[in-house]
This record gives sequence, C-alpha cells and structure tokens, in this order.
Amino acid sequence: MSLADGSFSQKQTTAERAIELIRPGRRILIGSGAAEPLTLVAALASHGQHLSDNDIVHLLTLGPAPYVAPELAARFRHSAFFIGPNVRTAVQEGRADFIPVFLSEIPALIRSRRVRIDVALIQTSPPDAHGYVSLGVSVDIVRAAVDSADLVLAEINPRMPRTHGDSFLHVSKIHRWVPVDTPLPALSHLPPSETEAAIGAHVARLVPNAATLQIGIGSIPDAVLTALSHHQDLGVHTEMLSDGVMKLVQSGVITGARKTLLQGRLVTSFVMGSQTLYDWAHDNPVLYLRGSDFTNDPQVVARNDNLISVNSALAVDLTGQVASDTLLGKFFSGIGGQVDFVRGAAGSRGGRSIIALRSTARRGQVSRIRAAFEEGAGIVTSRGDVRYVVTEYGVADLWGKSVRERAMALTEIAHPDFRSELLSEAKRRRFVFLDQKVPRGVYPWQQERYETLSSGARVLLRPVRPSDEEPLQRLFYELSDESRYHRFLAHKSVHPHEEMQKLVDSDYAASMALVVLNPETNELIAMARYDLLPASGLADIAFVVRDDWQRRGIGTCLMQRMIELGRARGVAGFSADVLPSNLGMMLVFQQCGLVVRTQFEGGVYHLAMRFNAPDAHGVGVAKRDVGDVVK
Repeated sequence: MSLADGSFSQKQTTAERAIELIRPGRRILIGSGAAEPLTLVAALASHGQHLSDNDIVHLLTLGPAPYVAPELAARFRHSAFFIGPNVRTAVQEGRADFIPVFLSEIPALIRSRRVRIDVALIQTSPPDAHGYVSLGVSVDIVRAAVDSADLVLAEINPRMPRTHGDSFLHVSKIHRWVPVDTPLPALSHLPPSETEAAIGAHVARLVPNAATLQIGIGSIPDAVLTALSHHQDLGVHTEMLSDGVMKLVQSGVITGARKTLLQGRLVTSFVMGSQTLYDWAHDNPVLYLRGSDFTNDPQVVARNDNLISVNSALAVDLTGQVASDTLLGKFFSGIGGQVDFVRGAAGSRGGRSIIALRSTARRGQVSRIRAAFEEGAGIVTSRGDVRYVVTEYGVADLWGKSVRERAMALTEIAHPDFRSELLSEAKRRRFVFLDQKVPRGVYPWQQERYETLSSGARVLLRPVRPSDEEPLQRLFYELSDESRYHRFLAHKSVHPHEEMQKLVDSDYAASMALVVLNPETNELIAMARYDLLPASGLADIAFVVRDDWQRRGIGTCLMQRMIELGRARGVAGFSADVLPSNLGMMLVFQQCGLVVRTQFEGGVYHLAMRFNAPDAHGVGVAKRDVGDVVK
C-alpha cells in the first residue's frame, strides 16, 4: 500500500489541521523518547488556541515540551509518568503533575481507562505493502495508547526504523497523518570518566557469562556495557536499549544464545541513542519490541534465568533504601522500571539486582550514601528489595544482612571524605557499635581474584573489609579446639567484637589481610593477615583455615599472594610464631620460596623470612630446624 492509495491518502493533512480535531478537556498522550512527534507537538502549542484544560501525559521525551510554558497554562497541564529534563522545572514549580507508578502497570491503567487516553500523538514508519506502519523505536506505553485512544494522529517519517515485535499498527487505526522527513532526536555519548569506568568494572564482576541483562541509558550504564566487552553469550531483556548494547551485539558478546525466554532475541520496549543505532534497528529481526506490560512484568522478567538488573539511583541510605525519583525533596525523575526489574531479578533463577551510583554529587560536596534521607525524599525501592549497591569504591552485598551489617557495608563504599560523618550518624542512630572504627584506606578491589587450589577447588581471594567481622567471627567459632590453639598459641573460647574489629581493620599497606570465600556458599573459610613491625621492617603474619578446608592448598595459595602484596608495598619480609605441633603451617612456610630462619624459644618457633635474603630458592640455615619438625 502506498501513501497515495485510497482512504489512507485522504487522511493526509497538515499538523495544524490535525490539531484542530482535538477537543478541549481531553487527555493527550505524546509518543515516548526518540519517537516524539515533534511537528505535531509544535503545532499543538502554536495552533491550539481552541483548547483549554487539556492534560498531556507521556514518559521521557527527547524533544522540546512547549506545552509546559507558563503562558499556556490555561490550555495544557502536563502529567508526567516520568520526569525528564524538558518538564522538570514545570513539575518542581507546581505547573505540572507527577504520576508515581511502576512502568509495568501503565499499559493496564490506560487499557482499563483508569488513566483515560483520548488522543494519541505518535510517530511511525511508512506503511508496508499490507498497510501496517511500525511504532518504530517506541512501543512501551504507546502500544496501549493507540489501542485505546479515540483519536490517533500520526507523523509518518521515512527515517523511523521499522522494528519487529508488537510494534505494528494498521493504517485504518490512524485518523489523520502528517508526512515528515526529519531525523529522530539522538543522544550523544561521551567516553566513561574514571569514576564511571570503576563503577562499570565493579558491576561487570557481578555479571556471569550467559547472563541476561536489563540495563538503562546513561553514562554509568554505558560504562557497564563497556566493561562487559570480554563476556560471552550475554542476552538482553530490558525496557530500553542503547548504543552500548548494539556494540556488544556487533562484537559477538551479546548473542542471546543461552536465554531461557525468547532465545536469540533482544527484548526491549524502546530504543534510544545515536542515528547509527536507529539505522541498525531498522528491520533488524534480532530486535523484539513489546509494550512495557510485557518487558517490565516481574513475572515475565523472572522467566529469564540469570537475569542481571542494573539500575541507577540518586541516593541510598545506610539501611539500603533507594531514592530514585526525588532529589533534595523535589521530584526529579520517576519510578520507571526499577522496581519491576529488581523484583523480576529476585525471582529469576541465578538473578541479581544491582543499584549503581556515584559516591558523591555536586562535584564531590555531597555524599550519595546517606545516613538518612531528608524530609520529602521518595523511597522508590525498599530496603527489603535491594540486593547489591555499587559505587566506584566497591560493592555492598545487602541481601539478608542486618541494619548494622548494611550500614558498615555501605560506609565502606562511600567516598572516604564522608565515611567518618556517616559512621558518626550511624552510631547516633544506634545502627552500629558505638566503638565501630571508620573504614581506612581505599579498598583495593583490583586484588580480588579467583584461584584454583592444588586440590582443584575454586575459591575467591580478596582483601578483608570491616563488614567481614561477623563472617570471620563465625569462622573462629567453627574451628576445632586444635586449630584455634594453633592460631592463637593458647586455648581461646570467645571472640568478641573488639577482637574481631581489630582483625578486619586494615589500611591495605602497613596492615593487610586476605580472606578466602567459597564462591558456592559465599562463606568465609580462611584468612591471612600481616601487620608491619616498624623496628625490624618485617610484618608479623598469621593464618587461619577452617578445618574442613585444611590440607587443600589454601595456606600455600594465601602465602604466595601475601608475598606478592608485601613486596609491592615495601615490606622487608615476614615473621611468624608457630607451635611445633602445627606441621601444616610449618610446611607452608618451608615451601614458600623464602629463606626461613628459625629460633625455638618458650615452646614456640619464631620464624623470620626476608624477601631479599640470599639463597631465596631454599630454606637456608633453617632447613635443618624445620626438618626436625616437618617429617
């Protein structure tokens, strides 16, 4: 069907004439994102003199919003499902309204006419041979609007991509159409900053191969996608799709081959980005656009195994509450699909939900990790829903954690300039112990690594964090009496908070501790720690390994990593006190590759191991002494 055929060609008109069909007192929906019908919107403002008390609703739109101008207040009032930059001032000044709602529920509100849509202003592709136009880059809530509206006015633009999925609309459903030939609004993308790149790297470490991604648009999502460039067989089920996804598809990282729902398809409700992205989306069968009642339905989302949800936030408080739609007591954005996907990921087998944000705002003057929110702040995602929170300083795992554990984990990933203040507030609110120490230094997340032990088991080695206090305490209480005696050189039955706090307190230089976790259960199963002795330049080192993990290579692996870290930090070597009965620990030191000098005194072997000692490939003069113990 060509644009000149039959009744459809008779529906062609100008934007100004089309706007004349709208009656006063009606609710008008404007197409979302890059599919905003710019010509119709301009005509609405310039030729809508006959209108009054019309309500305009939409999600984020990329073009101008002239209808929120103060001089047009008698004609139009805007109700925002999501507050974009073009309407934010009007909402904050009370000249426009905000509808807080989950994105997954908006189509049902429209179809049930609880939120009645009288007029839909949309932009589409030209019709195909069967008389169907495509809604192009925006299906989201537009699908429900065109199915429900009494009047559908469309711009038909040859530059609108023809997309697959539930995006097709027969021309008989369009009451008037306006021919246009204009580029779609595009988003510019800048390379990630150092802070954004760090956040992206942290998030990428939480994403397994073959995961299915939900991820948004913006500098942090772009940084996450960049950091995923070495992953394999990722899939996509998201509400919005950007250039970063396209690039990972083109590089072979995103294949969808192991998705459990719509295998091989990139599922989304709208596309927003560059002209290159729009060109790539045109008639691309790998894209599958559906309304947000499908893409964002938590039960549908959960049908994707290993669904990783990545969403941003404006702030997070120390209990884990997430503020995403308000800033300093003013409405700023919207609920959107954050909660939809957080809950969908929670229901997904192997799923994870991640809240990613910079640690500060206002050029470092304000912490985004807050002790408590100010009056008027809106909680979009509850503390019970939040799993992981990520800043450039690391990852806080909050699932199943107490308020005290959450406060400590979130303080650790706050900007160092604000940690003391946050902890003081946490103490005042009795969230944490009153003697809780402020986390020192910047957590060296680059030192995290998975290791395969000599036994074949795979474990995670990482630097200790203050929030490891309770897992470490649990480890000590699980030790046998013999293992506890070997670690402390004495019989010890209690391990109070004061003791544990000292063991997890580290500046990652003069004091350094590594913990070992079982990746399958996330249990802490071992620890090694050194503390610098200024007089000798050596660092006193001690190990502990849970009994069921002993003799599997953990001690040897920890010793090698501690040697690497000690050398890098200028430590001269290690000293240790070992009981004669601790044969396993003596063997670890004997085989570590350093010269081991021993002195036996008071029933204890005192060991000294310098990095620059001669004959560093043997055990030197200590070989005979150690050999007397290790048979």
